[in-house]
Amino acid sequence: MILSWIKGKPGSLGIASGVIAGLAAITPAAGYVDVRGAIVIGIVAGIICYTAMMFRIRRGIDESLDAWAIHGIGGMWGSIAVGLLATKSVNEYAGLIYGNLKSRLIAVFSTVAYAFLVTLILAKVVDILIGLRVGEEEEYVGLDISQHGEVAYA
Repeated sequence: MILSWIKGKPGSLGIASGVIAGLAAITPAAGYVDVRGAIVIGIVAGIICYTAMMFRIRRGIDESLDAWAIHGIGGMWGSIAVGLLATKSVNEYAGLIYGNLKSRLIAVFSTVAYAFLVTLILAKVVDILIGLRVGEEEEYVGLDISQHGEVAYA
């Protein structure tokens, strides 16, 4: 998605990233919003996920497949959007009017804190037991060769 915009041309990777961002955002909200709400969620998801990817690039953060930017940020937005856009015509819950937003924000931020803490603990345990990083030479040669004994790319 990023290279598509930098080059000024649409690309298949950008289209796939945009689709996944929209799907990640609508998943938590699918049973609570109508079509108009889904369109708003998708448009906002595209904007904030792209912004998150650009932030990651500017900061030089190494992240595989932009999972945080697309799945994480998109999913968080979708969860929060339920608190804003839920409608009683779809489900018994309604958004902003009935105060559902506060509980959604608490749920999102507590989930982020829990996932961060558990991941940190597990990463420390793995690092102590077997290590998280490979050597510079192994990284240069490629993990497909150094770790698996196979050539993935010619």
